[in-house]
Amino acid sequence: MRKAAVVVTGILVFFLSTFTSPQAMNDIRFYDLANGRLLPENDFASRLADQRFVLVGERHNMASHHRGQLEVIKLLVDKGVAVAIGMEMMRSDSQAFLDAWVAGRLKEDEIKTIYLDNWNFPWELYRPIFIFARDHRIPIVGLNVPRAITRQVAREGFDSLSPAQREGLPFVTCRIDDDYMAYIREAYGAHGHGNMSFNNFCEAQLVWDKAMAAKALQYSQKEPDRLMVILAGTGHARKGGIPSQLIILGNRSFQVVLPEMPDILSPETLDSKDADFLIQGL
Repeated sequence: MRKAAVVVTGILVFFLSTFTSPQAMNDIRFYDLANGRLLPENDFASRLADQRFVLVGERHNMASHHRGQLEVIKLLVDKGVAVAIGMEMMRSDSQAFLDAWVAGRLKEDEIKTIYLDNWNFPWELYRPIFIFARDHRIPIVGLNVPRAITRQVAREGFDSLSPAQREGLPFVTCRIDDDYMAYIREAYGAHGHGNMSFNNFCEAQLVWDKAMAAKALQYSQKEPDRLMVILAGTGHARKGGIPSQLIILGNRSFQVVLPEMPDILSPETLDSKDADFLIQGL
């Protein structure tokens, strides 16, 4: 019964995203948090185009947020910017499959299988992004670490990792600014964590942030002519998350774009310390 419900949910998400997409894109707006005003599409794209990284947040189960992410990518491509797409949803150990997909060597059912091994949300939510990347030969980069790493950190802390497990990971400790600490405490309190300590939960969150920042920078150093659009959950995308780790690692060339969510992510609840832009009308 549960499997049938998942299938029905996936079909519904696909139908709704396909049916509502044109209207949603006509209504989309870009709000500049620093200056408190809406920006025309071209001005918005110009503000992003000279950055090394553009982080576009999402609530994972919201089809409209993924349409907004794709719109940002399309605006940059239309402006002639060479783009790569970095994804929280994909692990770095899946990179060979992502490269094969973009090169046209994998069928959709094959990349879907790889995606579902990486991520728990319906393929249909991310399918338009994958299709656009393949059709335009835009590299997709897996930024995340193997799930066994984050599970172990969440249970036992970063110090429990072996030297082999830590290879390629920056050192992690739960020392962050007050705003991001408040966000992580809220996230911790919103879920049942059994016997997981807050410190371990915090370190697991930071493993994702630090690892994704490090992977993004590695790719940028290898492909300096490409701007990377990083797709990640709003908690990772906001400035206290991946961007703060980019700064620690020596990069300040980024902009943060979050989807507006009334009473959660809005001009009343955020300012330029949290993000640079809100996508409205999703």
